[in-house]
Amino acid sequence: MKDVDQLNLRDSREGVIVPVKVVPGASRDRIVGVLGDCLKITVASPPQRGKANAAVAALLAGALGVDRRAVQLLRGATGPRKEFRVAGLTAAQVAQLLRSP
Repeated sequence: MKDVDQLNLRDSREGVIVPVKVVPGASRDRIVGVLGDCLKITVASPPQRGKANAAVAALLAGALGVDRRAVQLLRGATGPRKEFRVAGLTAAQVAQLLRSP
């Protein structure tokens, strides 16, 4: 993925904070690319009862090779802009994983 260096990935004591722009109700789940300083993700799940948030967390976990329980929503539960924390990884590791095809 190109433009990964534009992402506002931040290290924390518990892992890395990943800013995400979510588009629910799409035709499929996928990481589209970088939008500004966020990772743009589309999910087929509707934005109801946390289904889209759960789908984003699962997609991030799969893309980064971590257990689903390592991905936690921190901010933006009801809006399109969110922040997820991925435990066990650094910002540099996430950037490298996103660059890999």
